[in-house]
Amino acid sequence: MRTRFGTWNALVGLVLLTAGGGALAASAFEIDTRVDAALDRFVDEVDGGDRFLEAAEGVLVFPKVLKVGVGIGGETGEGALRVDGETVQYYRTSAGSIGLQLGAQSKAIFLLFMSEDSLAQFQTSNGWKIGGDASVNLIKVGAAGAVDTQSIEDPIIGFVLTNKGLMYNLTLEGTKVSPINR
Repeated sequence: MRTRFGTWNALVGLVLLTAGGGALAASAFEIDTRVDAALDRFVDEVDGGDRFLEAAEGVLVFPKVLKVGVGIGGETGEGALRVDGETVQYYRTSAGSIGLQLGAQSKAIFLLFMSEDSLAQFQTSNGWKIGGDASVNLIKVGAAGAVDTQSIEDPIIGFVLTNKGLMYNLTLEGTKVSPINR
C-alpha cells in the first residue's frame, strides 16, 4: 500500500512537472489562441462578463489550469496578461494542496485588474501569491445565475470556470503567479 501511494505521488509530480515545465511549455501563439477562446467562453457563459472585461484595466487569463491530486495535489497552467486587448506578458500559475483528494480537473482562471494601481502593482512585481501579496475578490454566482456587478469596484476580481460553468465555492488563496520569460 505504501509503495502504491508513493508511486501515485511520483506520478502526480511527473504530470505536473511536464504539464507546467519548460519541456512541454506552450508557445506564445498557443497561449494566445487559448486565451482568445477562454475570453469568448467567459463572455458567453458569465452573465455580465462583457461589462467586467470592458471595465478592467487588464485581464490575466489562465485558459487551462490542470489540477491533479492523490492525497497530495498540485495545479499549474500558463496564461497571458492582456491590456487593451493585447498580450503584454505571459505567466504561469501554480498551487499545491494536501488533504482528501483523488483525480484530475481542468479549469480556467480569470483575474481582472479593475484599477490602474492594481495593474501597475502586479506588473512591477516579479510574481505574487494570492492572499499574501494580493487580495482577489472571487466572484460568486447569485440567484438565477446572475453575477454581482457591485464587485466591479474591487481592485482585483477573479472568476473560475470549469466544464460545468462558473465555480462558486472555492478559493484561489495561496495560488502563485510568476512571469514566464520568453
